[in-house]
Amino acid sequence: MKPSLKISVVCGLLLSSGAVYADASSTDTQAPLSENMAQLIAQGKYLAAAGDCSGCHTIESGQSYGGGRAFDTPFGTLYSTNISSDKQHGIGNYSYQQFVDAVRNGVAPKGNLYPAMPYTSYHRINDHDMHALYAYFMQTKPATQPNRENGIGFPFNIRMGLKVWNLVAFDKPTFTPTADKTPLWNRGKYLVQGLGHCGECHTPRNFMMATEQDHPLEGAVVNYLNAPNITSKNLTQEHWTFNNLAQFLKTGQSPKGTAFNDMFIVEKHSLTQLNDHDITAITSYLLNQAQPSQSAVSQPKLTSLVASQFDTKLPGYRIYMDKCSGCHGQNGQGTPNVAPALQNNATIENSNIFNTVAVLNNGIERQSYSQEQTYYAMPGYKNSLNNQQMADLITYLHKRFTTQMTTTTAKQVADIKKQLATN
Repeated sequence: MKPSLKISVVCGLLLSSGAVYADASSTDTQAPLSENMAQLIAQGKYLAAAGDCSGCHTIESGQSYGGGRAFDTPFGTLYSTNISSDKQHGIGNYSYQQFVDAVRNGVAPKGNLYPAMPYTSYHRINDHDMHALYAYFMQTKPATQPNRENGIGFPFNIRMGLKVWNLVAFDKPTFTPTADKTPLWNRGKYLVQGLGHCGECHTPRNFMMATEQDHPLEGAVVNYLNAPNITSKNLTQEHWTFNNLAQFLKTGQSPKGTAFNDMFIVEKHSLTQLNDHDITAITSYLLNQAQPSQSAVSQPKLTSLVASQFDTKLPGYRIYMDKCSGCHGQNGQGTPNVAPALQNNATIENSNIFNTVAVLNNGIERQSYSQEQTYYAMPGYKNSLNNQQMADLITYLHKRFTTQMTTTTAKQVADIKKQLATN
């Protein structure tokens, strides 16, 4: 479950793990039957991964689903709760209807939940999937980890106020397939809008901290980084291909770069756990494209990365050679299991330089999926590069490794650093 500061067969919307229709029209809210329980639990485990439940409700030093991850909000610090089957600290005593009310409506037995729990997206989860999730969570290993007290001050610590927020900002959306689209595309829509709750981070928020439904997936600053615009129009403009995006979603890396920070957590605990059918469905929906046939897949053109005389005369050239080339290579080719390539890197290629400044300023923690796929920590240069030097470096990165020919100014860098300090 991402913070809200915080992605079978073809003849239908099928759950890959159980091969049953993802029908959103059912209104049954009775507890699931015991028959086929093993299959239902397996489906629930898969769906919990699709919903990124572990990513938010498990900390590195804690028990699975034991909660405790901190989320900084404009109103204070929230801590995710224990959602294991433990009856004292977790949700082991929840009835099915109580589970549904918490996940879909943000109302737990002890009161309203803060919308850091993305129930505004999970309201789209259909009844069959809710049954499967309940079956799975009721048999998870009990975590004896107590819940932490939230650091929310008055008046936001009064949960009754959340009833007003829900009344004004929560429209209780349901999933509706788009009639003229394929089952695969609609499966992607269901995952992106519901379980994947991508819009919780990638959609801008209004003054009430509710997502702006008329600007879905158009990007927003979350947790000191810009969750980028992932509309089909913008992804196409940034030259994401079907294969590149599918590879990025499935592995956390592609020729367009790697996942980092909060997106790394989503990749590690959620997207990398999904099967190829659902990854293809999400890609189809995000790009608004049909899956290309193998014969239609174009091979990337290899271009020379030899620095020109123009490149070496740019003010940022020497800074790059000093600070970046050791890991990313003199020609930006990257180093396997150390640092990604920089040519056509999606972060650098983005016309919005917010994330480029944030990464150069604050660095990136080590990102490890396995022993075979790991990226070293990147140091931050907040104290070693001034605004002009950082601007010169970004200009060099743009002109050397992307199609952008813009010149970044020290003022642009300073303005973003000010936002980073206040976010």
